[in-house]
Amino acid sequence: MLQTPSGGAGHGAAATDRPMSIGTVLNVLRDEFPEVTISKIRFLEAEGLIEPQRTPSGYRKFSAHDVERLGHVLRMQRDHYLPLKVIREHLEAMERGEAVQLPALGRQRDGDTVPETPEAPTAARIGREELLAAAGVGEEELKEWESYGLVTPLGDGVYDAEAATVASLIAELGRFGIEPRHLRVMKAAADREAGLVDQVVAPLKRHRNPQTRAHAEDRTRELAGLTVKLHAALVQTALGIRLP
Repeated sequence: MLQTPSGGAGHGAAATDRPMSIGTVLNVLRDEFPEVTISKIRFLEAEGLIEPQRTPSGYRKFSAHDVERLGHVLRMQRDHYLPLKVIREHLEAMERGEAVQLPALGRQRDGDTVPETPEAPTAARIGREELLAAAGVGEEELKEWESYGLVTPLGDGVYDAEAATVASLIAELGRFGIEPRHLRVMKAAADREAGLVDQVVAPLKRHRNPQTRAHAEDRTRELAGLTVKLHAALVQTALGIRLP
């Protein structure tokens, strides 16, 4: 069994052995990972990081171990910037009972550079084929999304891992008749919100104290989480509904 650090996402799930719906899993994880989405969980399932059971009608049912494993995956992405392939290999080794250490990545921490292992990536990345598979779309659709700036490659056909979440959500909205051109206003709003956060943390990034500069990343995450929650609350208020 994987060992979950105290207070981790798997801690709350361990209180019950009953299978959980994906909505329940989302609520458990959001205590530690406020930005996690159902699409993100589905993507991690598609990548083989978890294998929830299915009911005869096709609904996912997650065990406490599934939630524990999800917590590990999300934590390694957030804290160590590891790609999914490395995370999968790490968890498989742990479950075999092997003593393994996380790869050291070349990133700044308290002003010091952590040594980088050969060819180790500095952030989670996915290829174009992985992105297409995660969203369940073809080349033409992805090209259209890119033309509107909804999904942007980092170069050489590689994308930030979060692009998979964006692509999955665009695909889901498309099933309701909402086309990529309709989503430009959402992209513009997101860019403005990101710009506002950047303005707030910019003084921290420029500070002479390396610990203060390192704190800028934590502050950015905190502000991003608050803006996402505010955006969701404003949309719900405008529609006069309350989401579960």
